[in-house]
Amino acid sequence: MSVVGLRGARGTPPGGGRPRLRAYRHPVNKQLFEAAPLGARVADRVTGFMGSWWFIAIQTVMVVVWLAANIVLLSKPFDPFPFILLNLAFSTQAAYAAPLILLASNRASVRDRLTLEHAADEGDLGDAQNERLLTGNTEILKQVAALEARILEMEERILKAVGAEASVANDQKADRSRR
Repeated sequence: MSVVGLRGARGTPPGGGRPRLRAYRHPVNKQLFEAAPLGARVADRVTGFMGSWWFIAIQTVMVVVWLAANIVLLSKPFDPFPFILLNLAFSTQAAYAAPLILLASNRASVRDRLTLEHAADEGDLGDAQNERLLTGNTEILKQVAALEARILEMEERILKAVGAEASVANDQKADRSRR
């Protein structure tokens, strides 16, 4: 898939036809790809194609045809043995490919930096949310501890009251039995 993300997983949209633009949801992708200047989009597409197996296959076929044509035309080849014209074509291709690769590489490093900054911002938001949740949980635990203390106090009072009533009832029984 090209860096720009204009094609499907195999290079063309499902069902063939022209590649269609993808709507990016991630803010970094929106910033980099949807608002990219023409030169950046061209660099991404060219380097995306030059880094594919299709490009390697096409270039290999072209070199084989070039060499075969010159060998067949041994009496009058258009590019004799050291293949100066073929070397010139490769040099020209390399002269244009290198800056395009650098452009695409620079955009990739900007994308990576923006992605990391976005992830850090999201992490900071998550940290702040976790801090609020922890503070809220701490307050709830304090309230639960206070309620437990009050329940224990009430249990003690009830047990004392029940114990006092039982003691009074026992005293009354003892008084009746003495009489």
